[in-house]
Amino acid sequence: MGKGKRAIPTIDLSNFPGEYGKLREACQEWGCFRVVNHGIPLDLMWDMNKVGRSLQDLPMEIKCRNTDVIPRSGYVASSPDKPLFESLGLYDMASSHSVQIFCSQLDASPHQREIIEKYCQAIYELTMGIGGKLAESLGLKSDFCKEWPCLFRINKYNFTLEAVGSIGAPIHADPSFLTILQLDENVGGLEVMEKNSGAFIPVDPLPGTLLINLGDVATAWSNGRLFNVKHRVQCKEAAIRVSIATFLLGPKEAAVEAPPELVDAEHPRLYVPFTYEEYRELRSSSRCGALDLLRIHS
Repeated sequence: MGKGKRAIPTIDLSNFPGEYGKLREACQEWGCFRVVNHGIPLDLMWDMNKVGRSLQDLPMEIKCRNTDVIPRSGYVASSPDKPLFESLGLYDMASSHSVQIFCSQLDASPHQREIIEKYCQAIYELTMGIGGKLAESLGLKSDFCKEWPCLFRINKYNFTLEAVGSIGAPIHADPSFLTILQLDENVGGLEVMEKNSGAFIPVDPLPGTLLINLGDVATAWSNGRLFNVKHRVQCKEAAIRVSIATFLLGPKEAAVEAPPELVDAEHPRLYVPFTYEEYRELRSSSRCGALDLLRIHS
């Protein structure tokens, strides 16, 4: 990390309620933070990384069986704007049936199925827990997101010597509420944009930790209090990079809108209500500027 660069905050999930103030500040000023003592066994994280790599090594015809439930929720092949990137996807990871379909699509072995099932259950519970703590840090009830679906993705960056210095994933903020990332423990490349300076801060591999990014839905739902961090992935070395991501999306059918407790004379409503499906369609056409299109201008 370069001289003078600030490090993103670290939240100790075993130290609540003592961390609520630090959590709130991290979400407002950074839009991202690492978590430690998160309860996911290290051997399970290691095993899931190995399973993810083996699934990404499958022939293209098998990976293409991983079809969409909602648009872009299944296999995403490399494309002109992301030539180094591909991803496998599982929509509604809390559903045992959905997990089994995902495993069957990819001919997962019994051992691989067991690892995927355990990991999905553990990460889903952690996702709900972190979402609840974010709400509590703002003085709200913790169960607001209990029915929201989660999208699970295994991302692969095919970094080669020729690609060093190029972009693996362009600058973007996630459209979801929050993302839990298990980063590659050996290969870096992720950078987050600092809120005030616009400088990019490298998120170096730190084994055993998880990274939380806040997305556009979090900003709208919190009436602007939670910061939707922009980030990118750069190719810095010739090595395959695998990351495992869980996206807490938003309500299935209800509108995303700020709770009454977060709207008052000093904090007027900033965004028109919208459904996640509406926002996903808007994002597909306008990318990162989509949230601005929903802002209420007084």
